[in-house]
Amino acid sequence: MDTITEKALWIKNPLALLADGAEGGIVIDQGKIVELVGPGQSPSSIPADRLQVFDAGNHVVLPGLINTHHHFYQTLTRACPPALNKPLFPWLVALYPLWARLTPDMMATASRLAIAELLLSGCTTAADHHYLFPVALTDAIDIQVEQARKLGIRMTVTRGSMSLGEDQGGLPPQSTVQDEQVILDDSQRLIRAYHDPQEGSMTQVALAPCSPFSVSTDLMRASAELARQHGVRLHTHLAETHDETDFCLNMFGQRPVDYLENVGWMADDVWLAHGIHFNDEEIGRLGAAGVGICHCPSSNMVLSSGIARTLELEAAGCPVGLGVDGSASNDGSNLVQEVRQALLIGRLRYTADDMTHHAAYRFATEGSARCLGRSDIGRIAPGMQADLALFKLDEPRFSGSGDPLAALLLCGAHAADAVMVKGEWRVRDGEITGLDMDRLMRDHHALGQALQGR
Repeated sequence: MDTITEKALWIKNPLALLADGAEGGIVIDQGKIVELVGPGQSPSSIPADRLQVFDAGNHVVLPGLINTHHHFYQTLTRACPPALNKPLFPWLVALYPLWARLTPDMMATASRLAIAELLLSGCTTAADHHYLFPVALTDAIDIQVEQARKLGIRMTVTRGSMSLGEDQGGLPPQSTVQDEQVILDDSQRLIRAYHDPQEGSMTQVALAPCSPFSVSTDLMRASAELARQHGVRLHTHLAETHDETDFCLNMFGQRPVDYLENVGWMADDVWLAHGIHFNDEEIGRLGAAGVGICHCPSSNMVLSSGIARTLELEAAGCPVGLGVDGSASNDGSNLVQEVRQALLIGRLRYTADDMTHHAAYRFATEGSARCLGRSDIGRIAPGMQADLALFKLDEPRFSGSGDPLAALLLCGAHAADAVMVKGEWRVRDGEITGLDMDRLMRDHHALGQALQGR
């Protein structure tokens, strides 16, 4: 991989850039953005003899996109016949028995493919929610960290959990749940092993009980206590479907937001996946607490779950980020396409002049960074980490387009030409340096077929 070390880099005169006052480009040094260059100007922060130049005249430059909710393992069960054309609960019931057969090799290969897909779509930071730990796969999070480090993506690994199986009135089969003390002990181990809270961190850990219908109230409370003891964030699925609301009412006698508050999760160190079925009063409470919401538009459409009230949540005070969700309910891991989906589905709820392309970009950059509790990524500005996604408009779909930033979404961009993480190129000319993608796809597909019994 190309590394920016002694030399600084001037990404010069981009076709367009998602920042103000940087028509002449940006300067990167030691993994950070150090200068925005005005139109017709040259860098002033770095001597000319220390500058390398990247001519970005054919590129649209975005902050690296940030994915705040995913399930890497689900790349092995895309378009899986038993789960087709089903809403969330029947979909889960169909897939849980397959996922219970996951092996370490499957987990490693699925994670590698998902990360590769994300990088190729302009994603530089990903949060993955892994909550399945069958006996053969107790080290799933360690495997994810290893794969992320190999490919050079920033990761927030969330130690998920399920403890409420069918025998206790939950949805998951017993073979997929764990003892709660085992969950808490492993959560503490992972925080100590991998969580780096420093600026520019490449690996962070969050605790993420799966959902109200798969963990106990005690585990929700204990996870919050452990997370706050170690200064890490909390994540879970919430208010994704009406079935979940009915489950919470029947099981706990409360709506999901009331349940969230009851277990000590109504706080600004929490971000939720989906967050669709909130009423006005609940949106106000979530916003006042600063709870983050990860919008997952494609998954919500595939599973007929509903449309999140993104702009109202933002206006109330919630950080709103973006996630591709699992590759069995999306069924992909392409983040720039997800930004387009957020724009389009948002216009079914809001007017076009409110749900703009800038709003959709904001979800995938600044909003996602806030969900993950990070102030060092998500914007192109001096002092920020040099995480960038560069796209070309050289395909037929873009011919005749005017505004380059709008064209990326409206015309359907799907692949970045170059991607940089912490000042290092991870994608060049549309390919991940050093990765044999053909071999990875062959291995991955074979494992997917084996998991599905084919």
